[in-house]
Amino acid sequence: MSDQPKNLFDKVWEAHRVRELPGGQTQLFIGTHLVHEVTSPQAFAMLRELGLPVRFPKRTFATVDHIIPTDSQVRPFGDPLAEQMLSELERNCREGEITLFDPASGHQGIVHVIGPELGLTLPGSTIACGDSHTATHGAFGAIAIGIGTSQVRDVLASQCLALARPKVRRIEVSGALQPGVYAKDVILAIIRKLGVNGGVGYAYEYAGEAVEAMDMEERLTLCNMSIEGGARCGYVNPDEKTIDYLRGRKFVPTGEAFERAASEWRGVASDRGAEYDDVVTLDAIKIEPTITWGIHPGHNIGVGERIPTPAGASDEERAGVEEALEYMDLDPGAPIAGTPVDVAFIGSCTNGRISDLREAARVAKTGKVRDGVRAIVVPGSQAVARQAEEEGLDAVFRAAGFEWREPGCSMCLAMNPDKLIGREICASSSNRNFKGRQGSPTGRTLLMSPAMVAAAALAGRVVDVREVI
Repeated sequence: MSDQPKNLFDKVWEAHRVRELPGGQTQLFIGTHLVHEVTSPQAFAMLRELGLPVRFPKRTFATVDHIIPTDSQVRPFGDPLAEQMLSELERNCREGEITLFDPASGHQGIVHVIGPELGLTLPGSTIACGDSHTATHGAFGAIAIGIGTSQVRDVLASQCLALARPKVRRIEVSGALQPGVYAKDVILAIIRKLGVNGGVGYAYEYAGEAVEAMDMEERLTLCNMSIEGGARCGYVNPDEKTIDYLRGRKFVPTGEAFERAASEWRGVASDRGAEYDDVVTLDAIKIEPTITWGIHPGHNIGVGERIPTPAGASDEERAGVEEALEYMDLDPGAPIAGTPVDVAFIGSCTNGRISDLREAARVAKTGKVRDGVRAIVVPGSQAVARQAEEEGLDAVFRAAGFEWREPGCSMCLAMNPDKLIGREICASSSNRNFKGRQGSPTGRTLLMSPAMVAAAALAGRVVDVREVI
């Protein structure tokens, strides 16, 4: 056995490698498989056509999140398609003997929120889900990969995937973040520096003092948007914060078994002196509250900056800047602060956890939602909703003029009634600002942290949250 120092990615990949395939890919064993109602129906149908059972049903867990309404979850749903999709998921889980976290379970929520909070997401594991933001789970030191429907079928049938092995880039965020600057701002700054395609062919290891100082929920936000930078996945090395978070979770071992597992988890972390294919550094103190101004997450600037001009862009980027400015109808060269908003959305698998709601509530209690602004808060899970209500956060939001909703993906991608209307501009704590992403083909999205969204809701425009808190 080699004593050569290894990074976490190499350790976990090797531990789950079944064999090398003739085409150069690796057959990788998947420890935990997460499914939801949108990308799984076709996969289950393919299994039936092939006459195959679910190979390891105890390793697959399901929830409903994308299509579920957030105003009322009384069955049957008002949307017949949503009702049909949940009914199909219920059937597939029943026949496949798969655990389903539906609203009646008390554990329903966004798949990337409930996985960690139930203890399904563990260090050193491999995780797959038919959702692009599966990288979220890497916050615990897991290799977590988003897959397509045909790959969902493959995992259901074999518990394995055929994957090309990516390179590993270490991203070190040194120093301490300013007050009012969050993990959302850090990942947007990383994407701005490296580009939306900068991570293609890479796994990202997030490190440095700023990352080590983050709590587990902040690390989840950081890893969540790895895919927006083109990376295959992203992860943070497990530490004592990781272990403390997992202790006592529903699916985590207890007693001596937990202590043995914790010892193994510590050993998964990258070794001192491990090699990487690339190393990138950022200075945390230079990161400020960040907002997207264009049509992909790389189109972002600090709250104190001005909207880019085509003349200031490189030849390679100029056409994209022109397209973004035309779609967003923003004035090039104008300050991003002061941009008016019509809608404020707090939630999503990026920023729908209890710490996100606490920070947003800290801002919300300082004022009232501006007249004409539609503002909603959507907890990431039933557990988050219960905790928020126990702490009185829901009352804070309601008093300020926000709507308090049931858990779900909501306005992040709008496969439910929560949608933008026409050319509305939305201050959103979600992960994508693509054209039409939030339900209107002409709607416009400004990504920012939950605290920044709350501040924008009160002001009716983009403001620097540091001036509020």
